[in-house]
Amino acid sequence: MSMLIIRGTFRAKGFKPDGDTVSFTPDDVADWKRVPGVHRILPKADGRSAVRLEGVDALETHYGDDESGVRHQPLPPAHRAADELLKWLGFTDFHRDDEETITSTIPDAVPGFVLTGGADVYGRCVALVGRRNPPAFNGYEIDVDVDQLKKTANHHLVKEGLAYPTFYTGFPDHLRTALAVAAKAAKDAVPRKGVWAQDVTTDGFKVTDMESITADNGAVILPKLFRRLKDYLDLDLEGPPLACLPAFLAGAGDGFYLQGKADRLTGLQRIVKVDDGTMRMTRPVEEITFDEK
Repeated sequence: MSMLIIRGTFRAKGFKPDGDTVSFTPDDVADWKRVPGVHRILPKADGRSAVRLEGVDALETHYGDDESGVRHQPLPPAHRAADELLKWLGFTDFHRDDEETITSTIPDAVPGFVLTGGADVYGRCVALVGRRNPPAFNGYEIDVDVDQLKKTANHHLVKEGLAYPTFYTGFPDHLRTALAVAAKAAKDAVPRKGVWAQDVTTDGFKVTDMESITADNGAVILPKLFRRLKDYLDLDLEGPPLACLPAFLAGAGDGFYLQGKADRLTGLQRIVKVDDGTMRMTRPVEEITFDEK
């Protein structure tokens, strides 16, 4: 799979970047029209678009909306991922307010590039993120190898244990394998790196209320699982907190494949076990490939 090179600048002031999303403006805004795929980039009036780092998922610093309530995962590890992304890109200083908005950065912008194969359903560019100079001329399409992947923020965050590898169909197998290897090294390190020092996704964790997954001492879990669990807890159903979770997950209808299996599965209830208020995923995330939506 080839990826399109787009050169431009990253900015953070006035935005709410987390560990897997950052604002990017191409040098030539018309380059957004060249991005392949069924979904179109929906840039703002000034040409910028949010870039979603492909193959990774960092802890949520602000998920939801005003109607359902904006929630976050434990903030100390979530901020470590967000801060590391900005530092890696070249921002030497930055500050955020209580609403997660970056209020100032030094410098105002940093040069870099994205390697993209398309956009998501929200109009965000999904990409590998690089800093400074791209590996070829702007507008070229290149086959990205593992060496090039290792020069991206995507690989860096997974290698440091600050983001989970999270794969979707369409992401090349060789790049998926490289990120899985990097994640395993972070997980097996002594002591474990980043989120792996606290992660309880497959170990199991008790859920009594929303605070169980949002407080700074709450459970550190796979962000995709957090998003589903937060949406479920928003329903505020009567009875034990997790009584209806399997049915909710079935209704959400997430499609995915498991490593070594050809059949497509539907619904995270197939890999989430609930028992007396405790839940866990039965497969590690690096063995799961989710369907694109």
